[in-house]
Amino acid sequence: MIALTGATGQLGQFVVAELLKRVAANQIIAIVRNPAKAESLSKQGVLVRQADYNDQAALAQALKGVDKLLLISSSEVGQRTAQHRNIISAAKEAGVKYIAYTSLLHADTSPLGLHVEHVATEKMLAESAIPYTLLRNGWYSENYLASVPPALAHGVFIGAAGEGKIASATRADYAAAAARVLIEEGHAGKIYELAGDTSWTLSELAALLSHASGKQVVYQNLSQAEFAAALKSAGLPDDLAELLADSDAGAAKGGLFDDSATLSKLIGRPTTTIQQSINALL
Repeated sequence: MIALTGATGQLGQFVVAELLKRVAANQIIAIVRNPAKAESLSKQGVLVRQADYNDQAALAQALKGVDKLLLISSSEVGQRTAQHRNIISAAKEAGVKYIAYTSLLHADTSPLGLHVEHVATEKMLAESAIPYTLLRNGWYSENYLASVPPALAHGVFIGAAGEGKIASATRADYAAAAARVLIEEGHAGKIYELAGDTSWTLSELAALLSHASGKQVVYQNLSQAEFAAALKSAGLPDDLAELLADSDAGAAKGGLFDDSATLSKLIGRPTTTIQQSINALL
């Protein structure tokens, strides 16, 4: 039995789709906060169990009979450490035999502020005595593609990453890797630094966008503080704006770059290029 948290989330949906290609639906347990959002999974035969990251008792109940667990990192930055502790403790109580965790690219040395909670979770896994694999995911291409519509509307793509290289891949690419380590044996004890085969800068992204759309888009590099302020003025919540600005500043320091091609080796195909993602979006 394979379970995953956050099964109706943006990454989780792709992981379930990948698992369904390889295992029977009744071998998959989708742990979700809101079962109503998992109706489509239930219709496919996936077992849906309700539990919140904040409720250790409910998590332990939801994890009964589970052999392998994919712990998809909580989206609630600042609360992740406590939430992940609940899940790991619940997994231990339920007798889960293996955990794969979606961490952050080069979490132990990352300049991104996001790394703190990921490192704390990695430490908890090491102390749990449950065999585990670290899927240190790089940036999702979708994180930057969300800014394409306003960039096309205004002719400017703003950011604070300077000329930092970003080796992104799609959520579907990372999901394929997660599904593989869950289905196959031999991945316990491994740390996978996962990123796209090709990298790009935000200046190059603007150029690709210009070429693909036929509209002139230029990259405007801002300071971290200026970028955060611009995001807040665009209506983003303060915490999210600060997080994105910090991540761009980290990218400027190389925090989103990796050229090991570990992800493509793991999934057995090239990762999706940013050009392909732009074309699909347009």
